[in-house]
Amino acid sequence: MPEVMTGKIQDEQRQGEVYAPFENDPNLYKKRFYIESYGCQMNFADSEVVASILNKEGFGATRNLEEADLIFINTCSIREKAEQTVRKRLTEFRKLKEKKKGMLVGVLGCMAERLKSKFLEEEKLVDIVVGPDAYRALPGLVTEAEGGQKAVNVLLSRDETYADISPVRLDSNGVSGFVSIMRGCNNMCAFCVVPFTRGRERSRDTTSIIGECRDLFEKGYREVTLLGQNVDSYYFVEEETGNVITFARLMEAVAGISPLLRVRFSTSHPKDITDEVLQVMARHDNICKYIHLPLQSGSTRVLQLMNRTYTREWYMAKVDRIREIIPGCGLSSDLIAGFCTEEEDDHRDTLAVMDYSRYDMSYMFFYSERPGTLAQRRYQDDVPDETKKRRLQEIVDLQNRLSLESNKRDIGKSFTVLIEGDSKRSEKDWMGRNSQNKVIVFPKEQYNLKKGDYVTVQVQDCTQATLLGKIIQ
Repeated sequence: MPEVMTGKIQDEQRQGEVYAPFENDPNLYKKRFYIESYGCQMNFADSEVVASILNKEGFGATRNLEEADLIFINTCSIREKAEQTVRKRLTEFRKLKEKKKGMLVGVLGCMAERLKSKFLEEEKLVDIVVGPDAYRALPGLVTEAEGGQKAVNVLLSRDETYADISPVRLDSNGVSGFVSIMRGCNNMCAFCVVPFTRGRERSRDTTSIIGECRDLFEKGYREVTLLGQNVDSYYFVEEETGNVITFARLMEAVAGISPLLRVRFSTSHPKDITDEVLQVMARHDNICKYIHLPLQSGSTRVLQLMNRTYTREWYMAKVDRIREIIPGCGLSSDLIAGFCTEEEDDHRDTLAVMDYSRYDMSYMFFYSERPGTLAQRRYQDDVPDETKKRRLQEIVDLQNRLSLESNKRDIGKSFTVLIEGDSKRSEKDWMGRNSQNKVIVFPKEQYNLKKGDYVTVQVQDCTQATLLGKIIQ
C-alpha cells in the first residue's frame, strides 16, 4: 500500500492516547497501561476492546507513560512510513523500560504477525506480541512476560468478533462512537496486506451491535460509525429464525434506535454497495448522506492489475446511481499514484474520474510495495519515485480544487449540525459536522448550547477544508 498520504487527513493516520476514566482513584487499579494507536479507525476501535479486557484484569488506563506498567502500541502495516514510526516509538519505549524495573512493552495489531521475530529476537524491542484476533489472550500473555518469557499469540481466527466485549471509550468526545460490525477482508486487492494481517471476513451478531449502539445513545452519544474493512459485505444469519441480516437491514435497525442518533459507516467497496443500502440511506434522515467510495485508480487496466473487480465505467455508473438515489450525497475516495506499470494515460484516467466524481475530499498516496501482497509477488514496482511523487502532486492539486469548489457550492445553504466541541482555533466557536461529513465552524454567540446538541447553521464562507457559518435556529 502507499507510502505518502497528502491532503485532508481526518483520522486516517493519527496517534491516540487512552482516556483514563479512573486515573484519579489509586485504589481501583493497582497497575497502569498506556496505549498508542496508529492507522485506520479499526485499530482505534481494537484499542478500546483491549482496554476493556485489561480493565477486567485490574489494569487502569493512564496518559502518563512514565507511570505505566504496561505500554502497548497498536500498529498498522498499510504503509512503510507507519512501520518506521512504530519502530522509532519502540526504541523510545525501550529507554523508559531501562529506567523502570518490571515495565513491559507490547506490540498489538497488524504488524504483530509479520514482524514478530524482528521485534522479539533481532531487536529485542518488545516483551509481548499480539495479533488482532488474540486480544482475549492478553492477560495470560502479560503473566508469561512478567515471568521473563517472550509472550506471543498472532493466530488468526475464523470466528472472533469480540461481540460480547463492551469497549472502553478511549479519548472520546462523548458525542461520536465507533462500533465494529465485522472483521477481516475477503477482497484480495493486489496492493493490500489486510487480508493477511486481519484474516477472512466474519460478521458480528446483529443483536450485540444494536445493543452496543443503544448503550452509546443512552450514555449521551449522538452519533455512531459502523466500522468494517468492507461494511457492505456484512452478512449475518440469525440462529433462531434463519433470517438473513444484510448491511442495509442492520443500518436500518441502528437508525431505528432513535431519530436523534446519527448513523455513519466506513468503508464501502464499490462492487458491494447496493441499491438497497442507498435506498435505506435515502429513507432515513438520521443516516448520514456520505459515502467513502475508494477508487484507487481511474484506469481499467490498472484496476484489473489491482484486482479491484470493476472498470472505470462501472465505477462512474455507481457514482451516477448514488447521485440519483441520494441527491447531494457527500463523496470521498482513496487514490493511489504510481501503481506497478502505471503510464501517463492511466494517470490521466484517474484525474478524469476524479473530475467526474467531484469528490469532497480524498486520501491520496503514492504506491509503495508491501511484503506479502499479491503485487509484491506478481509485479515489479517499476514506476520511478520522482514520477510517483509528481503524479501524486497532480492528484493532490486537483483534489484541492475539487474540495474548494464543493465547499463554495454550499455557501448560502443551511445544514443540521451535530456539535462535537469547541473549535480548535477558538473557544468562542463551536465545531461540528453536517450529514455530508463536512466540518462547520460557527460562533457560539448567546445561545445556550452544548456538545451533542443539534443546531441549524447557514454557511456564509469557506476554506478548502472547512465551512464557516452562523446559527440560524
